[in-house]
Order: sequence, then C-alpha cells, then structure tokens
Amino acid sequence: MIKKHIPNALTCSNLLCGCIGVVEAFHNNILLSCVLIGLALVFDFFDGFAARMLGVSSPIGRDLDSLADMVTFGLLPSIIVYQLLMRSIADLSGIWMAYPAFLIAIFSAIRLAKFNNDPRQTDGFIGLPTPANGILIASIPFILESAGPELTEFILNTKHLLIFTCLMSFLLVAELPLIALKFKSFSWQPNRARYLLIIGTIVLLLAFKILAVPIIIMYYLLLSLLFGVIKKN
Repeated sequence: MIKKHIPNALTCSNLLCGCIGVVEAFHNNILLSCVLIGLALVFDFFDGFAARMLGVSSPIGRDLDSLADMVTFGLLPSIIVYQLLMRSIADLSGIWMAYPAFLIAIFSAIRLAKFNNDPRQTDGFIGLPTPANGILIASIPFILESAGPELTEFILNTKHLLIFTCLMSFLLVAELPLIALKFKSFSWQPNRARYLLIIGTIVLLLAFKILAVPIIIMYYLLLSLLFGVIKKN
C-alpha cells in the first residue's frame, strides 16, 4: 500500500534537506542551509503526523526519523555554529576553538538515542528536541543579517558562541519534561499547553519576525516547566 510509505518519504525529504544543507554550509552558503533546516522542520512535523493519522507507525520509521534528524538537526547546526565561530576567530592559529561546535552533534546523537529508548517520551519530551535546537541555531545567521554592529559584535564573539554551544548541548540531554506537538484529538482540555504554544509562537513571529525565534524557544521552555508543575500538583 502506498500510504505506508508516505511518512518515510517525508522523513527522507527531511534527510535530503539536511544533506544539501551540509554541502551548502561548507560552501559558506549559510543562509541557504538555514532555510533548508526550516523546510526540513516542516517535513519532520508531518512525517510523524502522517504516521499517526494513517496508522502506519513502525520501529523502522522511528529509527529512520532519528537518523534523518541527526543529520539535519544535529550535524548541520554544528557546522553552522562552526562557521560562525570561524568568523569570530581573529587569529587562524586559534582555529581549534571552532571544533567544540561539534558538541552539538554529539549531544544530539545522545538525545536521539535516549528518545528512542525512553518510554517516558511517548506524549512529551525529556530534554530539548533536536528540531527546536536546530531552528534556533538556524535563526542566528538571519538575525545577523539585520543586526546592528553592537548585536553583531555580541553574537560573533568566540566566548559567547562557546557558552551558547555548551548551554544548548546541555539542554538537549537535560532531564526537563517538555511539550510535544503530538495531537491525539483536537479538543482544548488535553491539548491546552500545545495550543498555547502554537498561539504564542504565532503572536511572537508576527510581532518580532526572525528575532522571535530565541524568544519562542525560551517561551517553550518556560511554558513546559509551568505545565509540568501544574501536572505534578
């Protein structure tokens, strides 16, 4: 049946975006790489959605999804941060300082392996999902395009980029229960956190455009922590 191949075809489209993005990033076409991460995010959302709606979820599809995410939302964001670090390093003798960027790829791999083997993550996430981390990193080059000299200098600072890399690597594997956009129904009560996340995201994007992405990730973390506390109580 054709329908059982639809989710995997979407997952492979995600992987293709990641592969092309890696090539473009090494050719210093960073903005195109970031656009491809955004496109891959759409494929990544709809492959799981299609699998659930068509009732064709499988262990192979789950593993394929993680492998695709490793390239698109693990390796590619690492290369983007690597290129940003290279821009920030004044002395080429310090090129080794760009290599910690690949901590993001390493911790993304750990994150995805944990996800595939953690029964707690069927309806939510434990740790920042790799697509969220990937889209945050993809927003940085676009922010730099419209940033003033002070913000550009702040972002393209080797120490700041290394701190950012370590922080995001930690959040990928942190024991933080986070919201997942996995709808079993569309009623309000069981999905209120998801709807608030979607509504907040739309409002922030309309208000701040690309600058909204870091704010959205912070909002996502805070909203997840808030609903985590409500659930416990």
